[in-house]
Amino acid sequence: MMKAASRINRSNFNRLVFGAIIAVYLVILAGGIVRSTGSGMGCPDWPKCFGNWVPPTAEAQLPADYRESFARIRVENNRRLAGYLESIGLQELAEKIQSENIAAPESTFNKYKTWTEYINRLLGVVLGFIISVMAVTSMSFRKTQPALYYGSLGAFLLVVFQGWIGSVVVSTNLLPGMVTFHMLLAAILIGLLIYLYHISSREQQRNNIDRTKNIKIVLVLSMVLFLIQIVVGTQVREAVDVAALQLDQARAGWIDSLGSEYYFHRTFSLLLLALSVYLWLFFRRSGQRRLKSLADLLFLLVAIEVVLGVVLANFGIPAWAQPLHLLAALLILGLQYRLYLYIKMNSGA
Repeated sequence: MMKAASRINRSNFNRLVFGAIIAVYLVILAGGIVRSTGSGMGCPDWPKCFGNWVPPTAEAQLPADYRESFARIRVENNRRLAGYLESIGLQELAEKIQSENIAAPESTFNKYKTWTEYINRLLGVVLGFIISVMAVTSMSFRKTQPALYYGSLGAFLLVVFQGWIGSVVVSTNLLPGMVTFHMLLAAILIGLLIYLYHISSREQQRNNIDRTKNIKIVLVLSMVLFLIQIVVGTQVREAVDVAALQLDQARAGWIDSLGSEYYFHRTFSLLLLALSVYLWLFFRRSGQRRLKSLADLLFLLVAIEVVLGVVLANFGIPAWAQPLHLLAALLILGLQYRLYLYIKMNSGA
């Protein structure tokens, strides 16, 4: 009776974790849309938006000096943050945060950008709520399955920290290093949630899979390289932001202004494609329906990622393709980790 109840509770928890995974990817997609539409500063303050929990819909609803007012608030926030960073020895970063470009006056109110950013924040609140419920629910597993409890607590703390980093990103006017760090935290959160989903699953059968050691090495290598590619891609994205600000020409001319990161990103993708094809062929020959399905999904995502990369490189970096490109990359990374955990379980290692 108690075992049956435990399975039911674990099943509900598993569904909750799956909901959190979906929510994270929706937040990432929304964040990508914010970046591609230039809506990152659509709300000049945090956690509120223009001093309200529900943002305005017209500039007339704001005071005449709203740009200067919110700029002063950000400058003061940056000074406090810089002081803290200096106290822990991060002098260079503190100086960047207080630079004139970061403390520049706010842009003119744009209701579309404001509400794009606001919806992104609302999705973040939904994610925070789901993970908070996860953390509370996981307390029932503290003794029987401590990994679920401590993993959920870690996810909760990570989301809180991620929210604070989000406030710093706004305060520093989208400081490039902070944006990349913000994305890396999202990737770590995805990995943690996928791990919680795996260990809370009732899928306990073991099937013999040949050459598990070799394929696990390939999967780990592929995940590391994909993460490097995502970080480099984020740097390319930051270079695109600079090009958008500095160049008056159309999007089609932005590619020519990008540096070595872009060419590395493009060339490096060929290695990732080769690894993905190898993984797909291996899992297709495994004889297991579950692995074949996951491998087919992985190959489909890689194909979509390649097509999106070609579109971005040859069609003037269209805004709609940018968030999808990042989303597909993180979906691939998450699916590779899911395959790794499945292989590890079935190899008994």
